[in-house]
Amino acid sequence: MATYLYRLGRFSFRRRRLILALWLAALALLGVGAATLSGPTSDEFKIPGTEAQEAMDLLGQRFPGAGADGAQARVVFAAPAGEKLTDERNRAAVAETVARLKTGGQVAAVSDPLQGTVNQAGTVAYAQVTYKVAATALTDADREALTEATEAGRDAGLAVEAGGDAVQEQGGPGNSEILGILVAAVVLVITFGSLVAAGLPLLTAILGVAAAVLGIQIVSGFVDLGSNTSTLALMLGIAVAIDYALFIVSRYRHEITIGRRAEEAVARAVGTAGSAVTFAGLTVFIALAALTVVNIPVLTEMGLAAAFAVVVAVLIALTLLPALLGFAGKRVMGRRGRDPEAGAAKPSAGLRWATFVTRRPVAVLVAAVLGLLVLAIPALDLRLGLPGDNMAGAETTQRKAYDMLTDGFGPGFNGPLTVVVDAASSPDPQNAAATAAGTIKGLAGVVTVSPPTLNPAGDTAILQVIPATAPDSTETEALVHAIRDQNDGLRERTGADLSVTGTTAVDIDMSDKMGNALVPYLAVIVALAFLLLTLLFRSILVPIKAIGGFLLSVIATFGAVVAVFQWGWLDGLFGIDQAGPIMPMLPIFLIGIVFGLAMDYEVFLVSRMREEHVHGTPPTEAVVNGFAHGARVVTAAAIIMVSVFAGFILSPESFIKSIGFALAAAILFDAFVVRMTIVPAVMTLLGRRAWWLPRWLDRVLPDIDVEGEKLRVPPEEQSEPEHTGSDLVTAGR
Repeated sequence: MATYLYRLGRFSFRRRRLILALWLAALALLGVGAATLSGPTSDEFKIPGTEAQEAMDLLGQRFPGAGADGAQARVVFAAPAGEKLTDERNRAAVAETVARLKTGGQVAAVSDPLQGTVNQAGTVAYAQVTYKVAATALTDADREALTEATEAGRDAGLAVEAGGDAVQEQGGPGNSEILGILVAAVVLVITFGSLVAAGLPLLTAILGVAAAVLGIQIVSGFVDLGSNTSTLALMLGIAVAIDYALFIVSRYRHEITIGRRAEEAVARAVGTAGSAVTFAGLTVFIALAALTVVNIPVLTEMGLAAAFAVVVAVLIALTLLPALLGFAGKRVMGRRGRDPEAGAAKPSAGLRWATFVTRRPVAVLVAAVLGLLVLAIPALDLRLGLPGDNMAGAETTQRKAYDMLTDGFGPGFNGPLTVVVDAASSPDPQNAAATAAGTIKGLAGVVTVSPPTLNPAGDTAILQVIPATAPDSTETEALVHAIRDQNDGLRERTGADLSVTGTTAVDIDMSDKMGNALVPYLAVIVALAFLLLTLLFRSILVPIKAIGGFLLSVIATFGAVVAVFQWGWLDGLFGIDQAGPIMPMLPIFLIGIVFGLAMDYEVFLVSRMREEHVHGTPPTEAVVNGFAHGARVVTAAAIIMVSVFAGFILSPESFIKSIGFALAAAILFDAFVVRMTIVPAVMTLLGRRAWWLPRWLDRVLPDIDVEGEKLRVPPEEQSEPEHTGSDLVTAGR
């Protein structure tokens, strides 16, 4: 690998004007394509293979006017103290509000709150507003019409609040990525001491992300993509592009410092650091692309889009960056004209830390592992669930509507269950629907069951079931499963089938599906990590150590996420309105992304230790030397990644906020606790045993030469003095 990338780097340097022109032309073509071919995005949420989705699809076919896929709003009315909604003045106010609701844009139907949806005390009632389109298709004018309609009731003295997905404003693009780039710029300037050297990673990251996002926009013209598809690509693209360029620029500066010509320095930087960048990019790509196996469209779209952004980042790092280094020349060295990692007058912080760890490996290892395990304790209480109105801020109309319904009717009214009776094969559909309603009424935890509503064809019925417990409670989940368990008996008696859907059922099915996919996906990632690291390091114990560290990082991050987003610790600091269950997609995303990024730091730290070992350095000294040479660049890379991801905590969308927090915490734990503390401690304790590999496996495995061993004396340098092994390090090490 190193030889091929060496040639690619040299070609890009020599043909730098051609390479730059090709990339600029590609960006221009992508820009034109995005402007002319891109299509609208949507937030249509489907989870194929689940009962809730199948029932939703059936409703779309049999009840085309029911708005099964449309947005929903629930407008709740409460009478003033001592009055009832059935009083003449209050009744007129409710009627006027309902009339205004019906005039709103895209409204399909509005129920009369005083005809069956008023509580026994007559003090609270609600109107169900169904829209023809999904929430993301509603315009600001549509939402404004809903808000203005509620004002009619408020002006008459009623308390009127609205909840549901139709009320939630869709978050627009924020400036989260700009904050991350600014922090990255500061870190790069401090690391390199050169504006030119700091500017190159930023420039290539911006160009790479622009290319990736434009490509995704083009795809949106041919495939239905969600509105958040490009968010993960943007988040990851910035982080990995800066990191990959950082490693290669650092290696180039090192090669210049030891006296190589600019062309040779670029070629060696791409041949060595580029090999590690390619490997790191491959791991991230595979982990993200593997999200397709979960079979949830939104996960597949976001995973493939982010994987595409990573591929673009790797290609730019291997081609455009060497060309730009050719234009910059030795100006990347700054005024000092030297690599801060080469020949330092006094021991660096990395060297001092490595020395400390290797002198006390057992104590450091125990302290670090225990610390991560303590952080992981909250993960034992991990609950998955989609956010609802109960997680909105206390002062929002959604939360007020939720609380009013709970007080007036009970918690179950905030999560009604929709039961669909498919009676197409039944000799008496009406009797089948009535039988289903009677059976469900007899189940524990059911408050009420609405009369069956048949479609015009008379072969399908809808029942609305109100549970006695809150939508996100375990009792409601048990009730959903209990209703589904009645299907076999109903089929035997009537020939009809029943299924449960609605927001609560979708949430339950989504959480179950993601929970069931978590262990198999983690197993795939772990197996992949073992195979790749065994191939890379030609060792059995090093991959096991790397996987163990990765798992520690993941469970510690889960613990931090649960503590902040589910338990509400430090919620004010992170701008969290209300604690609640963790988004079901987050654990899968976290495992895949952290796996790739963790292997990134593993490669750049441990491969240098391996090279020292191969050249005969004693085990502990090899650990210290390898760590000391890579600590500065890995530290800078980790700080940049944490900053980029942390910037997304400012997003108003809870899912994006939780992803940003989780990834920032994961990189913080993995880079500084696992890779820079646990790894040198374990490598010290293992000694030479760390590099043990069965002879038969050594003969079978191909030599990919990620450290660039074959570049020690390239053909064109045969007559030159031989450089020492320490001159042949990979970038940033």
